[in-house]
Amino acid sequence: MSLTDYIIDSLLVLLILLQIKERELTTQALIRPLVIVSVAVITYLHGIPTAGNDLVLVAVLALLGALIGVASGQTAPMRRGSDGQVLSRANWASAFFWVLGMGSRFAFLVWITHGGAATITRFSVQHSITSHEAWTVALLAMAVFEVCGRSFLQAARRHQLQAGGAAELA
Repeated sequence: MSLTDYIIDSLLVLLILLQIKERELTTQALIRPLVIVSVAVITYLHGIPTAGNDLVLVAVLALLGALIGVASGQTAPMRRGSDGQVLSRANWASAFFWVLGMGSRFAFLVWITHGGAATITRFSVQHSITSHEAWTVALLAMAVFEVCGRSFLQAARRHQLQAGGAAELA
């Protein structure tokens, strides 16, 4: 792993720390993780492999990322403050899901670079995954869908609170 890998992965994992204290859920707070994951896409996406079962791997990890992101976004408590602004924070459940997704990719990359490559090569051969690029794209898709799932769900929940549909969403 390069220094860039560590920085991007660490930033995505640590984003949850900014959300532990309840604060206004601003558009900037919703966009911040999207910007970071966009940097990862620009840095790592060099094409989409389509041979063998590469797209299946990408789709499965993207779906897993979306499910984790939605779980993280759904479990974050949100409420309207006294001034009408939407307040949100990360509780243990939303932090768990966020770190599960971001941390598992980080751990996977560390494992690959420290002895796990042969196991992944065997798995790839057995399941018709044709290149390391397929793994890169699949892990990137997982991150993108996790971030988008969480951010878009929180944006929808924020809109619901702003529209007066509820005073609090757990």
